Amino acid sequence: MESEASQFESSELLATFLVSSGLLTESWRLCNKANSSKPSQSFVVDQIGSIGLVAFTGVTLVSGSEPSYRNWIPLEGACNGIYNYMIRPNEGEEPVMVDAGFLQLFLDIFGSSTFKSQMEPILKCKSIVITGHSLGGTTASLAALWLLSYFKSTFSCQKIICITFGSPLLGNESLSNVISRERWGGNFCHVVSKHDIMPRLLFAPLAPFTFQLQSLLKFWHFSMLNSQFGQLVQNQLRDDEIFRFVLAHLEKVTHDDRGIGVYGGDVVGSKVFWPFGSYLFCTEDGALCFDNAKSVVRMMYLLLATTTSSPSLSIEDHLKYGDYVARISTEFLKSSSLTEGVLPESSSDAGTLLAVQSLGIASQEPIAGLSKDCVKMSRPIGRPPNQNVAHLAIKLSQINPYRAQIEWYKAICDECDDNLGYYDSFKRMTSRKHFTVNMHRHKLAQFWDHVIHMMETNQLPHDFSKLGKWVNASQFYKLLVEPLDIADYYRRGNHREKGHYLKHGRERRYEIFDRWWQERHSSGEEYERRNYASSTQDSSFWAKVEEARDWLDSVQKETDRMKAAWLWDKLDDFERYSRELINDKQVSKDVLLKNSSYSLWVEEWRVFKSQGQRFPMQLPECFNEEMVP
Repeated sequence: MESEASQFESSELLATFLVSSGLLTESWRLCNKANSSKPSQSFVVDQIGSIGLVAFTGVTLVSGSEPSYRNWIPLEGACNGIYNYMIRPNEGEEPVMVDAGFLQLFLDIFGSSTFKSQMEPILKCKSIVITGHSLGGTTASLAALWLLSYFKSTFSCQKIICITFGSPLLGNESLSNVISRERWGGNFCHVVSKHDIMPRLLFAPLAPFTFQLQSLLKFWHFSMLNSQFGQLVQNQLRDDEIFRFVLAHLEKVTHDDRGIGVYGGDVVGSKVFWPFGSYLFCTEDGALCFDNAKSVVRMMYLLLATTTSSPSLSIEDHLKYGDYVARISTEFLKSSSLTEGVLPESSSDAGTLLAVQSLGIASQEPIAGLSKDCVKMSRPIGRPPNQNVAHLAIKLSQINPYRAQIEWYKAICDECDDNLGYYDSFKRMTSRKHFTVNMHRHKLAQFWDHVIHMMETNQLPHDFSKLGKWVNASQFYKLLVEPLDIADYYRRGNHREKGHYLKHGRERRYEIFDRWWQERHSSGEEYERRNYASSTQDSSFWAKVEEARDWLDSVQKETDRMKAAWLWDKLDDFERYSRELINDKQVSKDVLLKNSSYSLWVEEWRVFKSQGQRFPMQLPECFNEEMVP
């Protein structure tokens, strides 16, 4: 029987690390300092050894005409490209959207000379902690996303962790999905207290509560600066109305099985804010961490529902994170004892019961059963990530015979008397062995697509894409099999209907494997080859050959001088590129066989150039006459 997966394998380890290392305490200390700073100081920095810390103040107001801040903006292209290195949403997904007001808060800070000068030494630290309380939490999240995207573009290895306290939600479900696929979920820990309404506010459309929301923000902001100031606006709060409104809408989102919201009967899809990363829920009795978004939303609702007898707690709790941080102990779950009844025999049930108890929910409370279901829902289904890797390794060994059959097929094609080679032989597909290889190609594709699916659904360790065995195996697969995919694409004539392979036919798995390889070999060091490579080191080389053949056909027929010049330049560029690959012996010998598509293109290109003119077409007669502007 397979062992049970740990309920808290990733999120609980993250929370334990933050508390045991002192980072949670240090983060709150710096947040408190940022909140107490003068209004013109929007952030503070500190450095402890090789760790750089940046805290953003929560004492700020969001500009905009609507206090509910529901002005959505696409993250891609909205910030001068600083987030362009994040992967794009999958086909059919909504674009990544964030709140425009929160984004503008960050961009105002990001564009300041003070921020740039103070971040310069922080960027040199081995580890960077970004933190923020209240609205400063959204600024911290955007800053962390910027750093993760920046370090990804430079192939740097700095460790980034973002810790927020009572932060409102930032963006839509597509943002959550992209962060998960980037394997960045473990870089974010959002601390949320049991009653705090601020992290739950944006599940509801708050336009009807403009005045109350403005008063609420003023109360929080003044209280962060000085508790006496906060009392001046406290009497203006109508906390029960806004509390019940948010609770009602949060309940609707919780009971929507699709994970999207229903506002006034209308499904709004991407217009609902959605959590990402890990959430550390804190109560007077302990803490519990989740990294499953639906579980996070449900627990937000269940804990807030315990506040119905005293709605004012949902307002006051936003200012008590210092007390919660001080109470959290790394040994809490280990040292907790069951205070009610008998400990269940199942370790899973016992862990669930202790987890619910740590949130201060007694077994007799009406929401106890729902809370247990929520904890169980957050549990990973199946094996733990490390066991999944071991099972994948077994499956990899089982499909290796398919790869070996394709290697054997390549060797035969490269030595065949027809001088076609691996690519062109498969493209023609004239014998039974070609069909067998095609079947093996599909089986290998299914395996690697399954690997990517497991990685993107967090079933594999967060550093899986950096493990040498898997990076090398994926690269070997790509170099061997992608030429067959290209040959199949052009044999079927898909380029005539969809366009050329590189833009319209290349499978996403190859782009992912390119990124894995580049991140692991970022230095770009190459050794000098004495012999030609066993596989051409540019797996998409044959797609470029096919495009070059198309350009050559077009330039011979083109009558427009500008278009002909453009095509000629493209052909020149490809000739130089392919010659460099050959000179560096980065190609397989099948590229140079007499009847290969590349060799035929080289000969046709040589003949065409030998005709003497760069643009062989005749110029119109009017070009020989005097022209008047």
